[in-house]
Amino acid sequence: MNQPQVQNNYPKLHNAMWPGLVGKGSPGAEPFIDLDTMLNLTAEAEIDGVRFDGVDLFISDPHVSVDLDDDGIKRLAEKITGKGFVVGSVVAPVWPPTGGGSALGETTDRSNFVRQVKKTCRLASRLRELGVRPYGVVRIDSASSVADWAKDSEVNQDRIAETFREACLVAADAGERLAAEGEICWGGMHSWKIMVNLLERVNRPEVLGFQADMAHTLLYAMGHNAPEDALLPSDWNWSEVGRLDAALSTLTRALRPWTIDFHVAQNDATVHGSGTHDKTGHHCLPGDPNGKLDIVRHAGLWLRDDSGKLTKKMRHICWDGCMFSNDVMLQQQTWNDILRTMVAVRGTHGWSES
Repeated sequence: MNQPQVQNNYPKLHNAMWPGLVGKGSPGAEPFIDLDTMLNLTAEAEIDGVRFDGVDLFISDPHVSVDLDDDGIKRLAEKITGKGFVVGSVVAPVWPPTGGGSALGETTDRSNFVRQVKKTCRLASRLRELGVRPYGVVRIDSASSVADWAKDSEVNQDRIAETFREACLVAADAGERLAAEGEICWGGMHSWKIMVNLLERVNRPEVLGFQADMAHTLLYAMGHNAPEDALLPSDWNWSEVGRLDAALSTLTRALRPWTIDFHVAQNDATVHGSGTHDKTGHHCLPGDPNGKLDIVRHAGLWLRDDSGKLTKKMRHICWDGCMFSNDVMLQQQTWNDILRTMVAVRGTHGWSES
């Protein structure tokens, strides 16, 4: 791994808080990890004097209610700044279990989806007004399964695009931008080609962009849930590093122009799910011997253009460790190791500003 070059101070380094919630809390799953614990673990991480700069939030109970009133938002801002952090991107609770609805569903479902985006944008913009959120986007997905989408792919793709356009209207009114995170589990977003198609159908690039997560986009290259769009053969054995690089270069070339938010992650090329979360890219620890990505080098495919020049589009980058087990997440060394990787990414693909 490249040695950290700590003189770079951009992009800012964030840790996601939602791994304390995603795939947890339902019957048979591990319990939630509360927001205070996640904040404390993040605040205690340090590598050669470098710490995380901020956190990205999931706007859903039991971390942050989407219906938080103004006093509650102020208390949240004080909690975040009290740890020395700012807030970056936030996740809108657009799924049926959290009060939303499928973006390809019936009128009520789609109305619930847009309502949750509107509520999240209100909260996010208020954090910006309070000075605790200098950058970041509102993250959405289709809240729809691939199986439901496939029942009538053309009609359903149009429905998702229409719902997203309505969400763009409420986001623009709040001065926010939306980022659609492509994962193999979300219908209409489950391959790199289908993701580009959806972004083009919505056609609101000033409001809606793409959120790239390295763990999920690796499975894009492998064609999980969309074998017709695979960039690697089904019997791929990971022996040809150049072929992996070529595949990742192809999909980043297609999605990078849309990318406005970026998650650093590792993946062992398997899928994983727990609790109520459907199976998607398996996030691994940065030093996992089964990890298939050269994290620092492959992050450059998203943070640099085709000529290798820094794009400087991302004011912050975030580590996403969804569905790590609680015993792993509650170890301080876990977050020190993650921070070390983030510092290395910034040292190689970052820049300095006064």
